[in-house]
Amino acid sequence: MLRLAGVRYRYPGAGRDALVGVSLSVDTGEFHAVLGPNGSGKTTLVRIALGALSPLEGKAEIGGRPSHEWPRQDLARMVGVVPQREDNLFPQRVRETVLLGRYPHLSLWGRERPEDHAAVDRALVACDAQHLADRWLWTLSGGEYQRVRIARALAQEPRLLVLDEPGVSLDLRHEMGLFELVRGLVDRSGLGVLMITHDLNLAARFADSLLLLSDGSAVASGAPGDVLTRDTVERVFGWPVALQTVEGRPHMVPLRQSKESRA
Repeated sequence: MLRLAGVRYRYPGAGRDALVGVSLSVDTGEFHAVLGPNGSGKTTLVRIALGALSPLEGKAEIGGRPSHEWPRQDLARMVGVVPQREDNLFPQRVRETVLLGRYPHLSLWGRERPEDHAAVDRALVACDAQHLADRWLWTLSGGEYQRVRIARALAQEPRLLVLDEPGVSLDLRHEMGLFELVRGLVDRSGLGVLMITHDLNLAARFADSLLLLSDGSAVASGAPGDVLTRDTVERVFGWPVALQTVEGRPHMVPLRQSKESRA
């Protein structure tokens, strides 16, 4: 589905590479999370994966085809994207917003067909947002709006879903609900999911595989228990942690630094 192999990239004028030798593979029915400190290369990885940037070395492929060679409309039938931030400046209801996800499937004249409205209904149900269909966007809570954004991506009927820090600004209930939703989509619908997140514990709890980046390089990749060790987390994030196990998955507890280290 999605494959990055030995990818290297440097932005024009930058003093160092943004990514160095990074590899990643996501197939259908798999949930992969990418972790790392700010500036570690997570967003660059997504841009290369989606073909917005071409690697200087290595390969980035979707469905066996170089990502940057996909026509945008064809790519949108394959991949649904939920970006980190977006501003909706138009007064829209939820159903109209989710219907925008059908644009890759519309005819030249852009007329919606019964199958387009059926896809919208399925997406709303999958995201437990059908009761929001007639609400105005500006009346939604942060958690409700995130569900609508995911529903819009699902209305594209993609095989791969890419989410860039979808839990930002969500409270505990809505963030947990978001991860439960994504995990359920993987298990029930066989979607492939690539998620960028700063929440190590939720990534460890819900994802099948993790990729941990630091300064543009892959520090560790694989099962959560193999990636999120105490030594690795402390080294990458520069902060002491205690390692616990919750439901068989690693759980990190940030510790207070000693008075000596704070001084």
